[in-house]
Amino acid sequence: MNRPRYRAAAGAAVLTMTVAATLVGCSTSASPAEETSAAKDKSTGALVIYTPNAQNMINAIIPVFEKESGIKVQLVTAGTGELYQRIQSEAGNPGGDVLFGGSEAQAVQSKQLWDKYVSTNNKDMIAAGQNVDGVITPYVADGSNLLVNTEKIGDIKITGYQSLLNPKLKGRIAFGDPSQSSSAFAQLTNMLKATGGNYTSTKGWDYVKSLINNLGGKVIPSSAEVVKDVADGEYPVGLTYEDPSATYVSAGSPVKIVYPKEGAVYLPSGTEIIKGAKNMKSAKEFIDFITSKKAQDIFGSELTNRPLRKDAKLGSYMTPLSDIHVIQEDTNYVAAHKADIVTKYQQLFAQAQ
Repeated sequence: MNRPRYRAAAGAAVLTMTVAATLVGCSTSASPAEETSAAKDKSTGALVIYTPNAQNMINAIIPVFEKESGIKVQLVTAGTGELYQRIQSEAGNPGGDVLFGGSEAQAVQSKQLWDKYVSTNNKDMIAAGQNVDGVITPYVADGSNLLVNTEKIGDIKITGYQSLLNPKLKGRIAFGDPSQSSSAFAQLTNMLKATGGNYTSTKGWDYVKSLINNLGGKVIPSSAEVVKDVADGEYPVGLTYEDPSATYVSAGSPVKIVYPKEGAVYLPSGTEIIKGAKNMKSAKEFIDFITSKKAQDIFGSELTNRPLRKDAKLGSYMTPLSDIHVIQEDTNYVAAHKADIVTKYQQLFAQAQ
């Protein structure tokens, strides 16, 4: 998912200094001319990584990879959509070697852009983290959840989606616009699947209609603001996702994560080797690294990402997946019918006003 990313700051300051010392030529603000020049300069053997990931993930992962492998990294950072356009425009003569980030669902729809490789660690990943098509390597996942302000919720018990229909919460639920926010759209498809079993059932859409009525006409502009407003006490509860929620929990804010008892969908982020990559050997080493225990431990205990390796460490602010009711999204259906789902939501929202 191309969601805004907010990572825990633990260890980031030290790693940021490490980046300055070790990432020779690695920059997130290089001009297009500098990036193109660096990408074409294969005499250095630099691994060119395209990534939409946040700086603190880059700071935590890339220096460790460079130290472990001895491979120099050149980063090109931009939004996921921009990077896809760049990879498509460079087809046949790629300037990059690896796409590090973006949703697995989006990568599935662009399989023609990727070269085949399955990590040597594939067997060590949970089912949702395994490369099943030979080209896409999941490395972390993000799940939808509810975020509750423990100082503002009062005596209202929040256990899942049905709890949000409590009349006491009318106009007090933070939720974004599914037509603008990818995390809000993920919440919408999650609640449809969790309450109705699929994306077209009357039961699921009846729940959405009831939730819309309880929103009281309020819409939060961005996914980042949803989490912040709950943490600040503007709203007692919000519909958001795990990464920023865990960040606030780990920082000591008066909030707690509630995984809906009806079920939570986890959507993996993927890494792919760009077809025709000029540094294929190094690209494969990077794939092996991000699925290694060392990298997966960083995701789970230093950052607020959900690692996908079976033996990965988790911070105290992360709930083991075994304790969460996880349900599966039909990513192909959702991708093909996104416009229809959003339109139906907008119609229901308009009718409620």
